[in-house]
Amino acid sequence: QVQLVESGGGLVQAGGSLRLSCAASGDPFSNYAMGWFRQAPGKEREFVACFSRSGDSTIYTDSVKGRFTISRDNAKNTVYLEMNSLKPEDTAIYYCAATTVYYISIKREAYNYWGQGTQVTVSS
Repeated sequence: QVQLVESGGGLVQAGGSLRLSCAASGDPFSNYAMGWFRQAPGKEREFVACFSRSGDSTIYTDSVKGRFTISRDNAKNTVYLEMNSLKPEDTAIYYCAATTVYYISIKREAYNYWGQGTQVTVSS
């Protein structure tokens, strides 16, 4: 099992940057593929970015390509989401997730562990 705790959310103006962190505890970090998802008010939770269990492959949703970067630090058991050039439409609760089943996945249902989420608000 793994426990996930997100941090780093906040209020930022359009064009600004934030870095989200997801600290993992429990089973060895390298056993999991990791992802970031987000959920805006009144909308479904959607995929943002992920990397494979080995960490050598990444996938991004089209709307964040070139602006967001997912990374991880195995020594710190932490996953990051660097968000640049933020837009008001990026406003959402951001969730970190882990899967023990899939090598890599963009599907919400593939992930069996979730953090509590961190709020990101981008003002225009």
